[in-house]
Amino acid sequence: MPLAARRTFRLAAVMALSLALAYGFAMPLPFLAPLFAIFLTSTPAPPMGPKSLLGLLLVVTITLGTGLVLTPILRNYPWTGVMLVATGLFVSTYLSVGMGQGLVSTLLTIGLTMIPAAALVEHAVARSVVQALLIGIAMAIACQWVVYPFVPEDARAAAPAKAPKADAPQAAWLALRTMLIVLPPVLMAFTNPSMYMAIIMKAVMLGQQGSAISARAAGKELLGSTFLAGVFAMALWFALQAWPSLWMFFLWMLLFGLYLGAKLYGVSSTRFPPSFWVNVGATMLILIGPAVQDSTGGDVRSAFAVRFVLFVAVTVYAWVAILVLERWREGRVARVATRT
Repeated sequence: MPLAARRTFRLAAVMALSLALAYGFAMPLPFLAPLFAIFLTSTPAPPMGPKSLLGLLLVVTITLGTGLVLTPILRNYPWTGVMLVATGLFVSTYLSVGMGQGLVSTLLTIGLTMIPAAALVEHAVARSVVQALLIGIAMAIACQWVVYPFVPEDARAAAPAKAPKADAPQAAWLALRTMLIVLPPVLMAFTNPSMYMAIIMKAVMLGQQGSAISARAAGKELLGSTFLAGVFAMALWFALQAWPSLWMFFLWMLLFGLYLGAKLYGVSSTRFPPSFWVNVGATMLILIGPAVQDSTGGDVRSAFAVRFVLFVAVTVYAWVAILVLERWREGRVARVATRT
């Protein structure tokens, strides 16, 4: 089997298997397991070993624990807490664009945003979210261990190219830009965490994605991936209504994962970069996960519509913020050059 096809099947199988296990064992926030399956499997490489997994879970525990520490500060000294969150968002993005620590950056961003929001509702909710994140990561990597022997990488395959690191001034600018993109949606979510929790995950993804794209490509990639993810989520939801069962959920996720993997690894031609398709898959899961939970008694369609409109609004804000900040920066650089 060609290498690109193996990678496609591996991504789809890990996504579908982690989803089936997460929903089958009724873990809290079960959509997090396939979400981390996308993040951890999209970069083609053998799965990490047990020691690396333990180290990663330790890092996750520490980074998520920062959110629990911030909660009393946000309750009693809100302005100080907001400034600490903003500083942490700057540092977390700098770890990604300036030091190449993308996974640690994402986890730290989640710890600074999602965990305090959950703790503002109730401390037990925050502990449940931390538990869901730890289980989701461990479950995704365990599924990689199961799937990888069937569709491995080539023994002599070249190592995947790492994202280029920006120089210090550019990394600092991208970190500042990302902080300004992520912070307002997160502050809005702090006002009503139970309603806007999914917005935080979307804002985190937009921040990570926005730090790697130019202002010219921002609209097409950010808005395009969000709208396409909404179409995929609605298609998956209506497909599940025809035969609502865990096995059909598994099979439909396998099918959608094959399509995403084919686009991601070049089996099927596409004009968009791999980050676009990773964002499509992740946003689709953030939309379909709460919808499945709402089906136990809530109004699924209205909740989905509200959630999707909020996602689009946050995406439009991120796009406009990138355009405005980049235009301001270009004007400032031009004025400095004129003076000199």
